[in-house]
Amino acid sequence: MKKTSAIIVAGGSGERFGGKVPKQYQLVAGKPLLTWTIERFEKASTIDEIVIVVAEDFLLYVNNQVVNPFDLKKVVKIVPGGENRTESVYKGLKSLPISTGFAAVHDAVRPLVKPEDINLVVSEAKNHRAAILGRPVTETIKRAQDGMILATVDRENLFIAETPQVFQFDLLIEAYENGIANKRLLTDDAAMVEAYGFKVKVVNSTGPNPKLTTVEDMDFINTMLEKEAGV
Repeated sequence: MKKTSAIIVAGGSGERFGGKVPKQYQLVAGKPLLTWTIERFEKASTIDEIVIVVAEDFLLYVNNQVVNPFDLKKVVKIVPGGENRTESVYKGLKSLPISTGFAAVHDAVRPLVKPEDINLVVSEAKNHRAAILGRPVTETIKRAQDGMILATVDRENLFIAETPQVFQFDLLIEAYENGIANKRLLTDDAAMVEAYGFKVKVVNSTGPNPKLTTVEDMDFINTMLEKEAGV
């Protein structure tokens, strides 16, 4: 049976966030943030193995500080990333055997994703070849230019894209190779697959799944993980 592999992208420097180490390695409730994220995929029954993509300078650090101390059995590779997210995801994909069935790509700094949601989006990807977690937009959205509102956007069919984003492996790697050849640098994997001409299923998240970007995000994530750890 073909495997479903998770690629956890942790190659960013975290410069916008600040701190002595990149945000994905900062300690929360006694563990690096990235460890919390990996554990979600350890618990997801649909995930067979995990590849972590990191900045080259952090290869040993992740092995010694993030993975080994926490008995993360599904982690099979830690590979160096590229200059940007597109390159990093592609390097993660290229590290997998061509016999891989599906690839689930996830942001390292989304440590609250529920294992049940991971399983759900993998299941939908197996039905549709491509699926992502998303959240319906609930706020009023304005389109503006130079600080002035141009229009109020109908939010009925709008979603905030989240991760994991899961795809049939050969589809995703072909979409990336096409995108790279056409110099597309897109911020999520679904956009790469959409540009390649395929439709992508969106699956509603059932729990909080924020991406750590600001200090306020860290406060929320800290609170949630400390509660989970009983701190």
